[in-house]
Amino acid sequence: MTDCLGLSDHVSVVTGGAGLIGSSISRGLADCGATVVIADPSDAGSELADQLGDHVHHIDTDVTDPNAVELLFETTVKEFGRIDSLVNAAYPRNDQYGAKFEDVTFEGWNENVSLHLGSYFYTSKCAALKMQSQPEGGSIVNFGSIYGIEAPDFTVYDGTSMTSPVEYSAIKAGVINLTRYLASYLGSDGVRANTISPGGVFDDQNEQFVRQYEDQTPMGRMAMPEDIVGPVLFLVSDLSTFVTGQDIAVDGGWTIS
Repeated sequence: MTDCLGLSDHVSVVTGGAGLIGSSISRGLADCGATVVIADPSDAGSELADQLGDHVHHIDTDVTDPNAVELLFETTVKEFGRIDSLVNAAYPRNDQYGAKFEDVTFEGWNENVSLHLGSYFYTSKCAALKMQSQPEGGSIVNFGSIYGIEAPDFTVYDGTSMTSPVEYSAIKAGVINLTRYLASYLGSDGVRANTISPGGVFDDQNEQFVRQYEDQTPMGRMAMPEDIVGPVLFLVSDLSTFVTGQDIAVDGGWTIS
């Protein structure tokens, strides 16, 4: 175990901590000596915690259930004494998510916005209430997206059945500005809040989509989950004690092209 960023006494909650990106974040924090709480409703969360060692723990949590969210942070503080960082990497959505614009219903829109943006609000609020009572404050890292910064390029989906859901753009833009609000409101309490906005992350997508996406990216490839870990470690550590309200695009240059 390497305490590479002074995280050996650090307690971090990672929502969606067993997911595609979240599992790499959980592993990266653990490798740097942090105590990690994987907040994930899947069996994979328990399995990952077992793999990563005694300082990694799983709490079965549905982040769309406010009672479960409150219990998550109460349990974390009771068990480990405090919470130094929250990383919101969960990706809650309903069964209708992913429909093309013409097929999105008003009810489906409302539910997805509530599930995703709503859960980011409430997890951030519950974490912040704990951090405000700590002399050292804390750090909140929320996940946005390049499509919360700019409109989707629909040409990358040509020839595939894929699309970029309309809810996603609205949700991720909302996450970015919610995080700015948190940074402004909580700054005097020593609580920092920042956003990471990844570009497309490789997940065995349609080959034509991958090729078309990579053609539009200056670095010529999609992100791998491991590419996201370094910026997270920076934002939760003391290397970024004067960084708040920022959005870091981890996109291989997509947003500059």
